[in-house]
Amino acid sequence: MRHLKTALTAAVAATSLSVATPAMADGVNIGIMFGFTGPLETLSPPMGDAAKLALQHVNEQGGILGGEAAFTIGDSTCADATAAANTADRLINADGVHAIVGAMCSGATISAANTAAIPAGVVMVSPSASSPAVTTVEDNDLLFRAGPSDSYQGEVVARLLLAKGINDIAISYVNNDYGKGFADALSAAYTAGGGDVTINEAHEEGKSDYRAELGSLAAGGSTNLVVLAYASGSGQTMLRQAIESGDFEIYFGGDGMIADALLTGIDAGSVEGMIGTRQGRADTAGTGVYADLATAAGQDPIAAFGAQSYDAAFMLALAFEKHGSTDREGLNKALRDVATAPGEVILPGEWEKAKALIAAGTAINYEGGGGSHEFDAAGDVSGAIVEMVVNGGTWVELDQVM
Repeated sequence: MRHLKTALTAAVAATSLSVATPAMADGVNIGIMFGFTGPLETLSPPMGDAAKLALQHVNEQGGILGGEAAFTIGDSTCADATAAANTADRLINADGVHAIVGAMCSGATISAANTAAIPAGVVMVSPSASSPAVTTVEDNDLLFRAGPSDSYQGEVVARLLLAKGINDIAISYVNNDYGKGFADALSAAYTAGGGDVTINEAHEEGKSDYRAELGSLAAGGSTNLVVLAYASGSGQTMLRQAIESGDFEIYFGGDGMIADALLTGIDAGSVEGMIGTRQGRADTAGTGVYADLATAAGQDPIAAFGAQSYDAAFMLALAFEKHGSTDREGLNKALRDVATAPGEVILPGEWEKAKALIAAGTAINYEGGGGSHEFDAAGDVSGAIVEMVVNGGTWVELDQVM
């Protein structure tokens, strides 16, 4: 399975990366498009590995549409919407992918969809794009996601903070679709719950100095700092400089901050007990099955967005098998069919079973490692949010937040 041995190299261009596999006469070529460079580059390899694991399971159990489930890697860079659009265009029009797992970040996902995928009629399933703005894209039912919107996550975070007795916060968010959407949802829910948002202010990605922004945040009067940004980008710089300033006592990081890269170069004691949230794995029949499969493959079963990445790739494979061809028209309906009850339950890794049921004309319902994925009219799903805490210099997962 030479397509499943494609590897990223260290020589990655700053704006784009495409490790292509030739389109198959039979079978399916699925694009895997994450931010392999940029402010979330440390989260992308485990996500890519999880998506490839799903396709490996497909190939080990008979393949798809008479051939292999192949993949083509593309780099969305996360922070560069133009690069994401160019990569999506290349994946679709040069590499010939039939669908895309991705993109990773919300702005990149919206740009790739509007510029390339929607005009070409190509289905995209993002494991991690969480901005509420994704919901309102005029997508012709082509843009789906395997994790919840930040409209929901903002409400969960507000409840979590208030339950901890944190009654005032200062919010700094990266100035893009992800940051603004998350900040607006959190601010509204926190205020409605009786909390005081002393300041809710954007910052730009890629700066080396955020001391002026931090001064403005501190002037609001709260010593509780919420940063909604990226672990290898502005979030890391802002956290480090906030600690140096001594103006804040409690730190909270949104899901884009949940990577150990955030803590690089920061004294472990100064961030001990820092809290955060990220998308978790809803408690479904597929949760434990995915964890076992990931562990057996040498992957971290609780890697951020790993389960959702696996599910996105596996659902697309199921949709193509249900659709019976690589034709773009109608794939979205097939995706909804295989992911939605009622139907015979299919769990992660159960490709052979699913293939036989589809061939027999039996309805199936995929219950994934990251959730049930019952898509609503906008292609959104509900999901689980888990609390994270820094313990001993690393992020540790606690319980699901209700």
